[in-house]
Amino acid sequence: MSGERILVVDDEPGIRAALKQVLEYEGYVVQTAASGGEAITEYPEFRPRLVLLDVKMAGLDGLDTLTRLGGLEPPAPVVMISGHGTIATAVEATRRGAFDFLEKPLDSDRLLVTVRNALATAALRREHAELKGAADLRHAMVGSSPALAEVRALMARVAPTPARVLISGENGSGKELVARGIHQASPRAAGPFVEVNCAAIPSELIESELFGHLKGSFTGAVADRAGKFEQADGGTIFLDEVGDMALPAQAKVLRALQEGIITRVGGARSVTVDVRVLAATNKRLEEEIAAGRFREDLYYRLNVLPIHVPALRERREDIPALVRHFVDLLSRESGAPPRTFDEAALRSLGRREWPGNIRELRNAVERLLILADGKAVTGADVDRILGGSGAGAAASDADDEGGEGGHGSFERFKLEAEKTFLAEQLRAHEWNVSETARALQMPRSNLYKKIERYGLSRDG
Repeated sequence: MSGERILVVDDEPGIRAALKQVLEYEGYVVQTAASGGEAITEYPEFRPRLVLLDVKMAGLDGLDTLTRLGGLEPPAPVVMISGHGTIATAVEATRRGAFDFLEKPLDSDRLLVTVRNALATAALRREHAELKGAADLRHAMVGSSPALAEVRALMARVAPTPARVLISGENGSGKELVARGIHQASPRAAGPFVEVNCAAIPSELIESELFGHLKGSFTGAVADRAGKFEQADGGTIFLDEVGDMALPAQAKVLRALQEGIITRVGGARSVTVDVRVLAATNKRLEEEIAAGRFREDLYYRLNVLPIHVPALRERREDIPALVRHFVDLLSRESGAPPRTFDEAALRSLGRREWPGNIRELRNAVERLLILADGKAVTGADVDRILGGSGAGAAASDADDEGGEGGHGSFERFKLEAEKTFLAEQLRAHEWNVSETARALQMPRSNLYKKIERYGLSRDG
């Protein structure tokens, strides 16, 4: 803890000198004050990490000084010192926020242990606050558009209830943020929030991932393992991209919803779980039901309260606030000083279509912060680094120039090339999506999304 700042407050010069000597010998930076008033004056400038405070002092006594110090920034733990210690005084000091209470004459070993403990506890609290601040920043829903206000209003209505919620919206639109927000505003906020990306888990493993397994139930099952439903007991499970879940797993999820019971893979014993289920999808589940890829009964179980998250192009007025939010977030993560985006840059960003929605915007902001020159990101920086009017806006530009007959853009060329390439690969693999995805080293869910995006079909 060498170098930590400690403020010693005592009206006896001998005590102040002795404490200063002991603490400085241990490597601490020490400043002394002869009264409570002097301590309060010195505190903001010195910014101590710890205060050693005498109880009995002329004028403002130690307990009143303790109360006054509690309102100053930055907060620091206070260890009370008294030559006339009583249980009542110690209790009152603790009630007012003191970290510990030491009696005179002070034992140097006890003093140093208490100092180290107080500083360590304060460091953990700061770290926790920083992590929470960073988490809050990462998971914040930013914007004041009417479309987002409608989503927030629905979240506020459904959060206090136990009802299941089906969140729909495009990739990158913020469905996870909605789920987290509902959980945090619910009576289950103190319980776990367990996220499962159904699209990222191979179909042969999703049952094990959701419901757990017993040792030896399949190759690689070297120990008993609780699944996501058990991990979420008492809290919320978020089934992201639920439309990509395999049909056998859907049947088991349905049972879990109906009965609150799950069974581990390879096991026979039923386990009761208390879980609220939130689900999200970027697919039209009605179409998936018609195609036989999603259970209708599960759909109605999940879709008790639907919430649709608007695409970023439907809430363009939120883009400046989102840009500032990402600048703050990325600056905090990198330790770099925040930079500004000028009006031309914000206008350029606001004109783009953002097919990848908020996720794409965040990546774009990060790219601009790294590659742009100067203190402020300019409109010219945006056009140079992100390219013309952007991938999404390129389509609009082409339409303005006469649709397919217009001059288009390089980004449009790349999109058309990808469409053609994917169609060729699918035909080469006889439209076996799994085999095509493996050949392309692409997650199957991503390939499905591109097929849908480009309107590809076997007959096309």
